[in-house]
Amino acid sequence: MPMVPPTWNERERVEEYVALMERGTVPTAVAISTLDVCAPALDMSTDYYSHWGLTHFLLDGHHKLEAAAAASRPVQLLSLLALGESLARPEDCARLPVLRARPHSARATGT
Repeated sequence: MPMVPPTWNERERVEEYVALMERGTVPTAVAISTLDVCAPALDMSTDYYSHWGLTHFLLDGHHKLEAAAAASRPVQLLSLLALGESLARPEDCARLPVLRARPHSARATGT
């Protein structure tokens, strides 16, 4: 989640990052993050699960992310998790490194 609109980015700086990325550089952006773990309002007994929302608020790296989007290149993200500001229990936050290391998979829909 950017903290400033993309129109505030300096074009020359974005183009510099695009050129660096095309040569193989993977820059790092910095964000503060919150983890929200919430249960559905109703238990319909068919698919009751917790909703996990990990939100990153970008502090530094707006030019890098715009360049990465333009060049279809990756960016590393240094995320500082705000434990006291999240709607998650400490044990949920402790699970994040293991969960984030798992390969992406689609959630089964039961169909």
